[in-house]
Amino acid sequence: MSIIRHSNIFDPFSLDVWDPWEGFSSAFNNLRSLSFPRTNSAGETSSFASTRVDWKETPEAHVFKADLPGLKKEELKVEVEEGRVLQISGERNVEQEEKNDRWHRLERSSGKFLRRFRLPENARVDQVTASMENGVLTVTVPKEELKKPAIKSIQIA
Repeated sequence: MSIIRHSNIFDPFSLDVWDPWEGFSSAFNNLRSLSFPRTNSAGETSSFASTRVDWKETPEAHVFKADLPGLKKEELKVEVEEGRVLQISGERNVEQEEKNDRWHRLERSSGKFLRRFRLPENARVDQVTASMENGVLTVTVPKEELKKPAIKSIQIA
């Protein structure tokens, strides 16, 4: 079974912008890390910056889950903007290097990330909740109950 994780230009709920260089810099950094020491550059944040988020819809709510190991809830921000846009953002800081430390590998990513999702019409943006447990951020957006159309019986004369 395959799960498609990329946005589609025809998806009305997607705000993702196509990036022709997506994945290129992280692949280059992985290759480069084999022979060169890492320096503080913008390319190092690429894998953390593209934090993956799962979005599922249940009968009661839209549920977003993001794996954010090592982050505290104080380092995250969940907001709902005008126009029903859910924004999840945060930052993982680079570990400070001590004078006597010698790094052998530095693979964990750091930097800022930002993900945005356009919520559908049935989202109750005034009742959004978020929780963080075991490095997983869960954002729940309740849905409005569907009003069933009133059925009026017509008596046949």
